[in-house]
Amino acid sequence: MRTVTSLPCAVREEEHVWIPVSDGTRLSARIWRPTSSDDEPVPAVLEYIPYRKRDLSSVRDSIHHPYMAGHGYACVRVDIRGTGESEGVLRDEYLEVEQSDAEDVLAWLAAQPWCDGTTGMMGISWGAFSSLQVAARRPPSLKAIVIASFTDDRYADDMHYMGGCLLSDNLGEAGTMFAYATCPPDPALVGERWREMWRERLENSGPWVAEWLRHQRRDDYWRHASVCEDYGAVQVPVLASSGWADGYSNAVTRLLGNLDVPRRGLIGPWSHKYPHLGEPGPAIGYLQEVVRWWDHWLKGADNGAMDGPMLRTWMQESVPPSTSYEERPGRWVGEPEWPSPHIERVSYPLSRHRVGEPGETPPEEELTVQSPLSVGQFAGKWASYNAPPDLPYDQREEDGGSMVFDTGPLTERVEILGAPTVELELSVNQPVAMVAARLSDVAPDGRATRVSYGLLNLTRRDGRDAPEPLIPGERYRAVVQLNGTAQAFPPGHRIRLSLSTSYWPLAWPPPEPVLLTVYSGASTLTLPVRPTAEPDEVTDQPFEEPEGTPPLATTQLTPGEQRWTVSRDLVGYNATLEIVKDAGEVRFEDIGLDTHRRAYERYDSVADDFLSPRGESAWTMTFRRGDWEVRTETRTVLRCTGTDFLLHATLDGYEGGERVFSRTWNETLPRDHL
Repeated sequence: MRTVTSLPCAVREEEHVWIPVSDGTRLSARIWRPTSSDDEPVPAVLEYIPYRKRDLSSVRDSIHHPYMAGHGYACVRVDIRGTGESEGVLRDEYLEVEQSDAEDVLAWLAAQPWCDGTTGMMGISWGAFSSLQVAARRPPSLKAIVIASFTDDRYADDMHYMGGCLLSDNLGEAGTMFAYATCPPDPALVGERWREMWRERLENSGPWVAEWLRHQRRDDYWRHASVCEDYGAVQVPVLASSGWADGYSNAVTRLLGNLDVPRRGLIGPWSHKYPHLGEPGPAIGYLQEVVRWWDHWLKGADNGAMDGPMLRTWMQESVPPSTSYEERPGRWVGEPEWPSPHIERVSYPLSRHRVGEPGETPPEEELTVQSPLSVGQFAGKWASYNAPPDLPYDQREEDGGSMVFDTGPLTERVEILGAPTVELELSVNQPVAMVAARLSDVAPDGRATRVSYGLLNLTRRDGRDAPEPLIPGERYRAVVQLNGTAQAFPPGHRIRLSLSTSYWPLAWPPPEPVLLTVYSGASTLTLPVRPTAEPDEVTDQPFEEPEGTPPLATTQLTPGEQRWTVSRDLVGYNATLEIVKDAGEVRFEDIGLDTHRRAYERYDSVADDFLSPRGESAWTMTFRRGDWEVRTETRTVLRCTGTDFLLHATLDGYEGGERVFSRTWNETLPRDHL
């Protein structure tokens, strides 16, 4: 990334500003704005997240907020209630109070003398959720949003559930927020109140996974703040982006297809990163795109921000399987609208071990598989953060326990863009069952790179809100939708569909091993084929080089550790996935604060005992300045029986090495057709 030190506007930074909301709570803001805005008001842009603007997100924030401020905007980074230096307690994600607070913040911004009354919102992940959800509430000053790595459907397409299956990221993300929601504010900003504020957080926080497990079907809890319930509520222009290596690869095209406002979509090869910091590369000049968007929609500039295709995306070339990539080869392609008139949905019949040719009518045969629990250990994370390496590895490790269908070697290049689907005629031998479907690119040497995948809890095949137990032996029809992708398959390669009845630890398995019968001839794979003769509709270099302002200075005091280890004990038949994400001790030079973050996840199972899976998420967060030192330790463990999930969690707070708070949770949560 090119570091920019000369900007059109001189920038003033206000490190800590209190913004009051309706109930008297004060939220903490950091503001960058042009010095000229004292006399010449400018639009304000809000990023609203819980990840601690003072320290843990400050380096990332310093790259893009001063950059946009230097291009004529008041950029405001607010910590959500109960995080960072903001007062109150953060009790869950996307609550009504969080969104009403955001409306209050926007109203406050619009009323400031340095703001011209116009606002925008932007963000990645939680910040994108916030922007989209608040846009649907139509605050009067909000005129446009910019969002990255998000969803419009909190139940069907988030890290909680996928196809009605419970994701392990449900536990992992709950562990993350258990840690962040219980951290102290900085005494340097809030003074002696820091201890009182911290104590309030410790006493009123808890493991959010308990609430998420109380809602295992699509109900009003998930409908709240799911914009897909009413796309028409969004009435402002939307610039939406994501990456094919991210868990949030589907919502961009859904917004393009369902919103009725000016909109543009961008999907690169990236993991869960802003596009100007995108990994795998190539990263792009995203901030230039964002400034152009703001200039057009917040200042009325006629600058071509809406020119070109509605969707620009990276068509990925074939690569060998790897758990991380520095770059993904490919090219930018564009689509004039979505759904695209260029995409042809082509159905391929399934026969014994084969993906047939379109129009074939293979005979009906009964094909069976009962997958071991080991299928899924090389699946990677639901959402890749690219640190530690967390992409899926060679799928031959998984295919031995799966039902596999291959095309013949391709005689010509095939490109797909969109979401593949698998339509299955099937029966099972248990009342609760799942199907994991994986699409892979198989090289001539046999190596298999996963291109996309999808999950379906078969008890929810007719809807996510009213599951019904399956009748063993009865035939059903079910459609498994895979994640959207853009992928080229070269001549000589094969396209592989793999089906399994477990995918642990990416998803929690059913209570019993399942024998799945698929009826070939009556089952199909449908691919969204983009004919290679279609024009790409973008230039060879549609984006500028990534750039941003200089990041805040930090010093790495102790090294970090990144580890992703799969192990199997062939005596006790234990299988374990261990993940360590340790940032080491880091000093934030501008505020003289040392921090240390360590996250540990562990997923265990024994042989093919489907009641043995166990997940654990443990975090340690340390903050130190001179004689002041505070540490929180959180731990969440999830196990199961045939009828229940068993949750155990602990929270410990330490001040100066002495434990000053401790609490334990134990809950039993019934399994709901899961």
